[in-house]
Amino acid sequence: MKLVLNRKLLLRGGVVPLVLVIIWLTNLSFNTAFSKDQSDAYRQLALFGDVFQRVKTSYVEEKTDQELIVSAINGMLNSLDPHSSFLPEENYKKMRVETSGKFGGLGVEITTENGMVKVVSPIDDTPAFKAGLQSGDFIIGANEESLVGLPLNEAVEKLRGPIGSKIIITIQRGQDEPFDVSIIRDEIKIKSVRSEVFNDVGYIRISKFTEQTNPGLLQAVNDLNQVSKKELKGYVLDLRNNPGGLLSQSIKVADAFLDQGEIVSTRGRSGSDISHAYASEGDIIKGQPLVVLINSGSASASEIVAGALKDHKRAIIMGNRSFGKGSVQSVIAMPGHGAIRLTTARYYTPSGVSIQSKGIVPDIEVELARIEEIIGGDVREENLKGALDAREEQSDNGADEEDRKQPEIDFQLARAIDLIHGISVFNEVSAEKFR
Repeated sequence: MKLVLNRKLLLRGGVVPLVLVIIWLTNLSFNTAFSKDQSDAYRQLALFGDVFQRVKTSYVEEKTDQELIVSAINGMLNSLDPHSSFLPEENYKKMRVETSGKFGGLGVEITTENGMVKVVSPIDDTPAFKAGLQSGDFIIGANEESLVGLPLNEAVEKLRGPIGSKIIITIQRGQDEPFDVSIIRDEIKIKSVRSEVFNDVGYIRISKFTEQTNPGLLQAVNDLNQVSKKELKGYVLDLRNNPGGLLSQSIKVADAFLDQGEIVSTRGRSGSDISHAYASEGDIIKGQPLVVLINSGSASASEIVAGALKDHKRAIIMGNRSFGKGSVQSVIAMPGHGAIRLTTARYYTPSGVSIQSKGIVPDIEVELARIEEIIGGDVREENLKGALDAREEQSDNGADEEDRKQPEIDFQLARAIDLIHGISVFNEVSAEKFR
C-alpha cells in the first residue's frame, strides 16, 4: 500500500498527521532488524489507522479528530483497570485543587466496577454525606441521563456543576429498586482531621489524606490532651469511609504512631522498581493503647496506615474488611493536553502482603449495628415478686414507649471505646499484681 501525505492535513497540526505517519511507517520495508514484538506493534498501529480512517469517513455522524483520539486514549486506559484514566486539561487542574483540600462538587469518592460508577465513600459533612449516600452504592444516572458504561472522567463531569446547582442522581443499592436522590452541589471544604473526647478516650477522625492531614493529626492529639479533664486511657483512630488521598500523608500518619520499622513498600513491573518507606523515632501518643476503625469504605492510603499499624502490632484493627485498593497511580503530565493517571505499582504492607483486592482484615470483626434496649431481657433476683431486699425502683411496665428506647449510637465506635477501657483495666491489674 502506498500513502501520499496531504500537505493540508500536515498543516492542520492535529492528530491525523500522526496517524498517517504511523500508517506510512508500517509500510516501510524492514531493512533494519526489527524485533518480532516491534513488528507486531507496528502492524497493530496500522490496524488502528485503518479503523480511524473508516470511522472518520463512514460513521453516521461526523466526529472530529480530537474526539476520536481522546476516545481511543480513554478506551485504552480504561481497559487496564478502574483507576487508570485520561485527564483532560480542565480535569487535571481540578485534581490538583482537590489534593489541596478544597474543591467543588458532591463530596463523594467514586470508582468504576463492571462499567458502573461505584461509591467508595462519601466525604464527611459534604452534600453526598448529608444526602445519605453509602459506600457500595452505584450511581447509575444523573439528571435522567444514564452513567452506565461511561469512562470515569466523563461520569465525574456529569456529576459536577456550578456551586448551588441541583442534581438528581439515581442510586442502585444492593438488590433494592433504584431510587432518586436530590443533591445541591456545594464547595467542598475538607477538614481532614477532627477530634473529641469520649469520657477518657481520645477520638480522632481522618476523613481523607490531604496536605493538611499530618499537621491536623499533631494538633488533634495536643488539643485532646489539653481539653480532657482526665488522663486519657487511649485513642481511637477512625479511618472508616476514608477513600485515601496523598500517599506521603498516609506515611506520615503511620510514622506518627511508630518508633521504627517499615511502613509500606511499592513494587512496580520491573524487579528493581521497589521503594520502601520507614518510620522515624517517636510515638505521638507515647505507647498508649490505639484502636483503628476501618470498613469497606476505607481505601488506599487509609489501608496503608491500618496495615502498617497492624503488622507492627501497634494498634488493634476493628470493624470490617477494607476496600482493597492496593495499587499506585502515577499522574503523568501530557503538556498541552492534560495528564494520564496510570497504575504503575502495588502497595505492600510491612509483612509483604499485597492489599490489592484483599484489603485489610480487622483483628476484631464488628458489624455496624444499632443498640436498643430489650424489654424484659435480663431477669435478676431483685426482679422477682416479693424478693428480699429488692430494689425499690421497679421497672414501670406502663412507661412510655419513647422512654424505653436507647438513642441510636455508633456501635463500632462504642466497641472500640470499650476495648480501650478493657486494655486499661488489664494493664492496671497486671501492674498491681507484679508490684
